[in-house]
Amino acid sequence: MLWETLTAARDLGRLHEVAGVLVRHGFGDVARRLGMLGALERVGRVLPTQNLEALVALKPEQRIRCVLEELGPCFVKLGQVLATRVDLFGPEWIAEFGKLQNQVPALAFEQLRAQLEQDLGGSVETVFAEFDTAPLAAASIAQVHRARLPDGRAVVVKIRRPDIEATVAADTRLLERVARAVESEWPEWRRYQPLALVRQLKSSLRRELDFAAEGRHAERIAASFAEEPRIVVPRVHWPLTGTRVNVQDYIEGVPLCEGAALEAAGADRAVVARLGAQAVLKMMFEDGFFHADPHAGNVFWLPGDRLGLIDFGMVGRLSEGRRSQLIELMQGLVARDTEAVVEVLLAWAEEGELDEDALAEDIDALIDSYHGVPLGQLQFGRLLSEVMALLRDHHLVLPADLALVIKVFVTLEGMGRMLDPGFDMAAEAAPFLRRSVLRRYHPRAMAKRGWRAAGDALALLQAMPRELRQLLQTARRGRFNVHIDVDRLKRFGEQVEHSANRLSIGVVTAALIIGSSIVMTVSGGPTLFGLPLFGLLGFLGAGACGAWLIWSIWRSGGGR
Repeated sequence: MLWETLTAARDLGRLHEVAGVLVRHGFGDVARRLGMLGALERVGRVLPTQNLEALVALKPEQRIRCVLEELGPCFVKLGQVLATRVDLFGPEWIAEFGKLQNQVPALAFEQLRAQLEQDLGGSVETVFAEFDTAPLAAASIAQVHRARLPDGRAVVVKIRRPDIEATVAADTRLLERVARAVESEWPEWRRYQPLALVRQLKSSLRRELDFAAEGRHAERIAASFAEEPRIVVPRVHWPLTGTRVNVQDYIEGVPLCEGAALEAAGADRAVVARLGAQAVLKMMFEDGFFHADPHAGNVFWLPGDRLGLIDFGMVGRLSEGRRSQLIELMQGLVARDTEAVVEVLLAWAEEGELDEDALAEDIDALIDSYHGVPLGQLQFGRLLSEVMALLRDHHLVLPADLALVIKVFVTLEGMGRMLDPGFDMAAEAAPFLRRSVLRRYHPRAMAKRGWRAAGDALALLQAMPRELRQLLQTARRGRFNVHIDVDRLKRFGEQVEHSANRLSIGVVTAALIIGSSIVMTVSGGPTLFGLPLFGLLGFLGAGACGAWLIWSIWRSGGGR
């Protein structure tokens, strides 16, 4: 409890800031129910009211986006994580979260120089033949500079902002406390799994803060396309790369988001769309390791209708089992097999009460609405989005890795149709699906799975007598325990524990006051300032306990 108090005190200033931003954007009730507004009132914090009417007039999703942007890098990243959760939020929310950008004012290079030279092991002028101190791009976690190596190779240098790790750590601690409070105060919000989302955010930020990991991701994807010259991944210069700095080749091309520039450069947009889709589908279905943010700003057109990929901070992973489930879902949708689709969705659903008959009926109606639509005209991304809408309606939640896959699919089809209105996602995915099915049901693969299953069954049979014997012995000794993990009961227990601690401190304080008062009336013994020493120490101890008790009650919102 003491540690929680200390960490809360350490983050108190940031808590006030978050509360102020929430109030300013019309979420004062949320701040109050989370116990933040009382803190602001107690310190007499005055909140600016300019443009308040304009802010409140915005839609809720727009105001949330403004809140996240104003609160800085960690919260912007949270919004970007939420943008991947198409199973939790509707299209209008996903669209707003997708607008979140990490663009922030750049730091002067002299503020980065000391850290950069420490990581490089030498001065910038020694390591690089040329170095542009004006940043190429600046984001909340890092900024990028162009440079040239002594051998003449053009590179980009990605430098992590100083002290960003401490800022992220403080914000994630705060978000964890807020997530617990939300789950406690708003039971209806639990289906959004706020605590699980914060853990997903922490994992994503941990990877993004490690620039060496980003380099390893790039090399892994480059190795996957070693025999495909049309896909270019920048080379990582490992002697100069570490946790806080990443040096890689500079890719000079036209971003796919710049349509007019693509036309002027003579790009074959249909070829580019197909090549991009094939690259991402290969990563997902064949490698199980894929670029999780393939938007048009991270993909460049290069002469010869080649594609350059950058920014490997966000990647996704798909196990063989997940890939099989994804294939079954897509095949079920294309073949209009309602039972197969429902079976996969139920396997994906993590929790929640469900009316399976109602879900099957809705899935059947959705599939039937596409009856007669030629496969070439089927918008796969739109179909998956509608399936996600059904999941939201039935309060089902996907695992984070699958939600990311669906988001990539939707993004990929949108980018493909932006480049080429005739882009056919289903046709591009069909060969990968067929090859995946053939690999799954190849005799060698089936034999391997059979041997593995047989080994697991044999191990289970071997362990069963021992496990049963231990179970019976435990029951015979009267030590057979059943553990039930109930979150609300756990939170109630924590509240009771905190109250008991306060009560104990109160009793100790009262005892010290009474005992010290008695000691003060007794003559003899050591004195200090003419007062009995032990009586004076007792009063000082009572004062310290009383101060701690008042602080504890104040921190919790005055006992409310």
